[in-house]
Amino acid sequence: MTVSSIKRAYQVIRTALHYGLDELIPSKITPWYFRLLRCSLFWIRNKHKDKVGGERLKLAMQELGPVYIKFGQMLSTRRDLLNDEWAEELAMLQDRVPPFDSEVAIEMIEAELGTSIDTYFDDFDRVPLASASISQVHTATLKSNGKAVVLKVLRPNVEAQVNADILLMSQVANFMETILGHGNRLRPAEVVEDYRTTIEGELNLKLEALNAVKLRNNFLDSGSLYIPYMYEELCFTRLIVMERIYGISVSDMAALKAQGTNLKILAERGVELFFTQVFRDNFFHADMHPGNIFVSREHPEDPHYIGLDCGIMGTLTDEDKRYLAENFLAFFNRDYHRIAQLYIESGWVSPDTDVAAFEQAVKVVCEPMFNKPLDEISFGHVLLELFRTARRFDMVVQPQLVLLEKTLLYIEGLGRQLYPQLDLWQTAKPFLEEWMSQQVGPKGMASKIKKEFPYWADKLPELPELVYDNLKMGKNFVKSQNQMLDRYIKLQQKAHKSNYLLITAAILVICGTILFNQDSTLWASYGSIAAGTVIWFIGWRSRPKNRKL
Repeated sequence: MTVSSIKRAYQVIRTALHYGLDELIPSKITPWYFRLLRCSLFWIRNKHKDKVGGERLKLAMQELGPVYIKFGQMLSTRRDLLNDEWAEELAMLQDRVPPFDSEVAIEMIEAELGTSIDTYFDDFDRVPLASASISQVHTATLKSNGKAVVLKVLRPNVEAQVNADILLMSQVANFMETILGHGNRLRPAEVVEDYRTTIEGELNLKLEALNAVKLRNNFLDSGSLYIPYMYEELCFTRLIVMERIYGISVSDMAALKAQGTNLKILAERGVELFFTQVFRDNFFHADMHPGNIFVSREHPEDPHYIGLDCGIMGTLTDEDKRYLAENFLAFFNRDYHRIAQLYIESGWVSPDTDVAAFEQAVKVVCEPMFNKPLDEISFGHVLLELFRTARRFDMVVQPQLVLLEKTLLYIEGLGRQLYPQLDLWQTAKPFLEEWMSQQVGPKGMASKIKKEFPYWADKLPELPELVYDNLKMGKNFVKSQNQMLDRYIKLQQKAHKSNYLLITAAILVICGTILFNQDSTLWASYGSIAAGTVIWFIGWRSRPKNRKL
């Protein structure tokens, strides 16, 4: 370890001990060397004994800085791992980071462009429009067409800081795995690895630009979602340039109401957008918190969303999509047996799971939800509770499903904030039923044929030759098998003949031995033994050799 990493490790340990995080680990599972290490740092005391565990963890992560703040935000969505008290505390973490020097920002931008900033931009604003833990945003005007743009640039040395903190997190997680055992419910090593994948995606701004281009193309003809245009020739790993948009933050209810926004339509479109991204495109924005979602100022009576920050995107397999849709439909039809079957069929839980026991556990969790009006039932919490239940049956939740759950919770919270009477089931059910009808039955079959047709059309000219080759191979195979069978029959016949001779020889030798003690038949005895010996020799010589067929 380098000197800086040792210093960072000490800083993390000191902060954790100041907030008494070590005391949250049950003493009965902590090894002796852990307790010895804690005693050796006797000068660092818990200064927050009056606070509950979740609040202590939140304050510690806030003090440790951007990487840990984002880690805490991610953990707040893992309610399959944390209880509600801890999750709600971590959800309050705010990513507020002071901006870095604009001169440094200009140097970094010019390093990516390979030229002076004045070559491409006019009116570059040295005062950042926004500043976050990973990047900083400045505004400018594009020299080529005079359009307003924003430049998003990574913070200096952020990659090194993130990598160092992730390495330290991994080491701590592995240590915790040793203490808690690999069968523990929290699985810290897995959680840190999921976080590594997420945050490394945010460090590659070129990937974010490509994601934005793809999402924009998916909704080009849509009146529901607008994604700002990316100037791809000016997008790099540490810098992206995009169209500047002017909208209202989706969390600014006062401004939305002031311009007469139709909040009911806006809320319903949020739900439709989620299901369209997941089931139609299999490419969904997985970081749709209010800071990344705006509402256009145009046509408030027919509003549309504006989406930013496409660094974290999610995808599902076709099987996961189908099982997910069937799960929702089975839930609202109260078909708990089908839900249990789906979890087993999908491979989310072991095929050895007791279906009846799992069905009963699902029923216990889900049935009380129907005591609420439909407009109060949360899809996200249904999915969350199903995952929690499945955990008891050794379900391993895939990272993409966690992203989906988090996104669904965001969308529902957003929809209910905009329009509290939003009936998610009424909005989503027709969409799910239509999608399912396209996946199974005649429509599904026609769709699959259409999808695979270019492949088969390409292979069609080769079909006669493939058929001829296979028939020829089949004919040669049958001929070879017949030859082997003939040889086997001949060998068997030869073996039978040899066996008969050997048996006859044995009988003659036995008879000769019996007659040997009788003087009157001594000649017969010698003759019988001699004949038996000759016949045995002939039989032995005629036996089939041990050869392969």
